Amino acid sequence: MFKQAMRHWEKHTCVTFIERGDEESYIVFTYRPCGCCSYVGRRGNGPQAISIGKNCDKFGIVVHELGHVIGFWHEHTRPDRDNHVTIIRENIQPGQEYNFLKMEPGEVNSLGERYDFDSIMHYARNTFSRGMFLDTILPSRDDNGIRPAIGQRTRLSKGDIAQARKLYRCPACGETLQESNGNLSSPGFPNGYPSYTHCIWRVSVTAGEKIVLNFTTMDLYKSSLCWYDYIEVRDGYWRKSPLLGRFCGDKLPEVLTSTDSRMWIEFRSSSNWVGKGFAAIYEAICGGEIRKNEGQIQSPNYPDDYRPMKECVWKITVSEDCYVGLTFQAFEIERHDNCAYDYLEVRDGTSENSPLIGRFCGYDKPEDIRSTSNTLWMKFVSDGTVNKAGFAANFFKEEDECAKPDRGGCEQRCLNTLGSYQCSCEPGYELGPDKRTCEAACGGLLTKLNGTITTPGWPKEYPPNKHCVWQVVAPTQYRISMKFEFFELEGNEVCKYDYVEIWSGLSSESKLHGKFCGAEVPEVITSQFNNMRIEFKSDNTVSKKGFKAHFFSDKDECSKDNGGCQHECVNTMGSYMCQCRNGFVLHENKHDCKEAECEQKIHSPSGFITSPNWPDKYPSRKECTWEISATPGHRIKLIFSEFEIEQHQECAYDHLEVFDGETEKSPILGRLCGNKIPEPLVATGNKMFVRFVSDASVQRKGFQATHSTECGGRLKVESKPRDLYSHAQFGDNNYPGQVDCEWLLVSERGSRLELSFQIFEVEEEADCGYDYLELFDGLDSTAVGLGRFCGSGVNTVRAGYHRHDKNAYKLVIDMCNTCKSAVLLQNGLTSYNMPLLPLLLHL
Repeated sequence: MFKQAMRHWEKHTCVTFIERGDEESYIVFTYRPCGCCSYVGRRGNGPQAISIGKNCDKFGIVVHELGHVIGFWHEHTRPDRDNHVTIIRENIQPGQEYNFLKMEPGEVNSLGERYDFDSIMHYARNTFSRGMFLDTILPSRDDNGIRPAIGQRTRLSKGDIAQARKLYRCPACGETLQESNGNLSSPGFPNGYPSYTHCIWRVSVTAGEKIVLNFTTMDLYKSSLCWYDYIEVRDGYWRKSPLLGRFCGDKLPEVLTSTDSRMWIEFRSSSNWVGKGFAAIYEAICGGEIRKNEGQIQSPNYPDDYRPMKECVWKITVSEDCYVGLTFQAFEIERHDNCAYDYLEVRDGTSENSPLIGRFCGYDKPEDIRSTSNTLWMKFVSDGTVNKAGFAANFFKEEDECAKPDRGGCEQRCLNTLGSYQCSCEPGYELGPDKRTCEAACGGLLTKLNGTITTPGWPKEYPPNKHCVWQVVAPTQYRISMKFEFFELEGNEVCKYDYVEIWSGLSSESKLHGKFCGAEVPEVITSQFNNMRIEFKSDNTVSKKGFKAHFFSDKDECSKDNGGCQHECVNTMGSYMCQCRNGFVLHENKHDCKEAECEQKIHSPSGFITSPNWPDKYPSRKECTWEISATPGHRIKLIFSEFEIEQHQECAYDHLEVFDGETEKSPILGRLCGNKIPEPLVATGNKMFVRFVSDASVQRKGFQATHSTECGGRLKVESKPRDLYSHAQFGDNNYPGQVDCEWLLVSERGSRLELSFQIFEVEEEADCGYDYLELFDGLDSTAVGLGRFCGSGVNTVRAGYHRHDKNAYKLVIDMCNTCKSAVLLQNGLTSYNMPLLPLLLHL
């Protein structure tokens, strides 16, 4: 966004923003208590802050603050402002009055430009207002009696551009070119250029790209050293950048290529000679051959979204007898299972025919990469649809210390790592204090499918100062499980003194399952690979009995072809199961994964819903919906555990909407945004519709919420039978205890209602004193009781309109969680066509 704002100023003026090198004076984007603020113009040597506070991270606001940096005051503070606007001081927030002070004529020079209501430097009518609908600045009416709009934060106005061009004395001829390709020519081409002409073109493409300039016509006055009429091309952003060439006459120059993303082209004429002039075309290219030992590679336009239909190829070469190391600092490329659309391809060599290291896309940074020679080949491709932020990677020369004659000084084993190395020992040995030599230790290499491991001296106390390492290795496709029979080591939960560590794998990239001590027996541990490392250490103080553990091996179906799973395969004892990454769901064949749709229909009694890409930031321009349905006669409850959506007073940008029904046309329960966790939301019935929307700018972490069911609610009873269940998991589980539910049944007034029980199993007691179902003809304690039921003998109950305007049934049930009991009204709520009648059920 910051770069986009700077490029907006560059495109329309001759101002150029460059990345800081070793300059002492520079601007830095930060956050300060003033919120959105900046000094006007340069404020001396050293860094100068632009504060982009909360809710200021918008394109137009950054353009506004950059206007201050290059010398612009607020438009409404001009000395002549009273001729154009009225300041309503009583509506200004206390402490903000200084933002509306009028400048003196000696402080501001508008360079003859008219007052600009459309300026991006102008406040809006209610800026710093005590209330949203109170004006602090009121523009005067124009000739048509209309008050002009003020305070836009969309783009520079014509007045902003004209004033900046005057302030920086921009040449009348030339412009800033920012497209990926284009053309330029001398004034009047091809009919001749005027004398004493001065033109400057600034070509600025996106980061990670270079510029190729090709002259198609050259017809200038020729002189020694091109002294009079000439065109100069420089490799950079200004007139002192390295010179690529100075040209005149009629000979076409060679094709010129910049080393970075900017090029300076300057044309001058001081003769009266008449010639056609010149014409040239340029094109932005990415990639290229890189011959140095370290550097950075970025996708075009990084960190902003890369452009569509790009193909970039880099060929990296470092010193002989070294390797190329590659590490990624950021990675965000359109996601696809096979990386079929946008992708980064890395090959171990000099061409596209070299061995493939990997083809990468998605949002996870690739692992560190090391070539097997001193060359590495990279290709980035984007298609014409979705664009993301791209990638940034560092490359460097990598040496293999373990390949040297002394093997890095390691006595037994040397393991080369990216940028370093480490020594290790054979099984049964351990590193000495110098971390290079090895000395005898307990432990060893175990290759049987099952066996037993004990601490030294078992079943007696283990000795002090022991370090034992066991390496258990099973055949390929097997996993190892470790079960402790006895466990007693010195220490507590800190495990600072004596302990045992269990790892999956035998290398430095192994996974630690746990570090254990004390007297609590660890749970069964299963390795991720076909090997396991068990490391025991004791100090020189307290000794205990130690441990005895059994290990056994089980075949892992996931280790071969990932078990046939497209994404993740999870091994279980004697079997396996497939799982999908976040954003995907399991296919019906239980092996493949398909991208999760943003339109979900949920029928489970409880579960989670999250914003897309959770727990990472949700993507831009996304709309997701969830239709949640519960068991008839039950209400849906939504509880938020985490919530972080772009803040706005009216939730106008990113937001979450919750509706009390099955569509977005249902009554709304809430429109939510910000960082505060909302209160729980409860629907009045068994339907809830949830919609999440994100715009094109700010992204946050999103939300995580739990949906569950509550019994009770309002049911409309018609002539067509409807279902009512006693609890949400009817048929799968007994109803829980301590439940009090109430339903209001609404039917035609005067109707006779029939409740037909297909299943009735409620804890039986002589007086139905524990669990029971009770019906009342009315809505309060004065209502006539129609019956209290328990046990399993109820079949059909009929009720009708008698003397009341409203007729109600009340069902009260104190659920028993130890007996198998249930209440099911299935196809059993029937109304006969009469006026509407409410029926209250309390469960």
